[in-house]
Amino acid sequence: MTRISSPRRRLIQAGGAALALPAISTLSAFDAFAQAPQRTLRIGYQKGALSVLKGRGTLDKRLAPLGVSIKWTEFTAGPVQLEALNVGSIDFGDVGEAPPIFAQASGAPLAYVAATGHRPASEAVLVPAQSAIKTVADLKGKKIALNKGSNVHYFIVKLFEKHGLAFKDLNLVYLPPADARAAFEKGSIDAWVIWDPFLAAAEKSLGARILANAEGVVGNRAYYFSSLDYAGRNADVLAAVIEEINALERWAEANRSTYAGELAAVLGLPKPVLDLAVSRNRFGITPITRAILAEQQQIADTFFSLKLIPKPIQVLDAAAPNLNA
Repeated sequence: MTRISSPRRRLIQAGGAALALPAISTLSAFDAFAQAPQRTLRIGYQKGALSVLKGRGTLDKRLAPLGVSIKWTEFTAGPVQLEALNVGSIDFGDVGEAPPIFAQASGAPLAYVAATGHRPASEAVLVPAQSAIKTVADLKGKKIALNKGSNVHYFIVKLFEKHGLAFKDLNLVYLPPADARAAFEKGSIDAWVIWDPFLAAAEKSLGARILANAEGVVGNRAYYFSSLDYAGRNADVLAAVIEEINALERWAEANRSTYAGELAAVLGLPKPVLDLAVSRNRFGITPITRAILAEQQQIADTFFSLKLIPKPIQVLDAAAPNLNA
């Protein structure tokens, strides 16, 4: 039997140990990854930019390295999204100006995460093409349909105020978009206050006439929201989401026709409808600032004065931890 000298034996043992180290290190890294807590982002979305983002799959790929999976749930309007947030069913979503006010007044743990710029041309009061209603003043006492607690709720209040009409002059019929369109087609309502792409679809397919849009009346921002708890624990996730949304917005601004085509495919609407809606959209996402939340405070104060919410609220209480100056 061949004898191995002590020096040579020590060298072989050292080499064997060195060869084993990479395997041990790799195994430890794998175990650490396997044991790392995985996170879920539950997104509630309305038909629009988030629909396109979902269809592209880019957000899922962006969040995968962070150990985050996404669950997508579609909603018809902002108020029901925020109800879902209140009961803990979603972590993130998009919404108009007014729904967050109602949600905060009802105790929802809302956190404003980001905002769009003003989009006043994207909401309007519609009347049938041959309607005798020619001015805002003609709406006094007429049946006006809208989605209760949505962005257009605030718009119609301020529109009446601008034209010297009182809140008591409003005869509102609260209907979600699909039911409001059916009522509009049947002639059981006199006017419909609605936002894009429902607005553009009614113009194109029903020949509806815009009586007034929000230009010079209200700003009409959209907001991206989370819960205070989720925003506090997952700032990295939300930052990545907003970056992806903003990248899509900037691309859409430079490629409006192509974007309209993507929206048409996702929403199941004719491309000319989306061409119209996209043509009057203003793109881009901005961080939440105190000035932006001051705009929301004006809405909150208006709604409280009209007894639309049961108590006054401080919108700043819904600021995410990374609030800008």
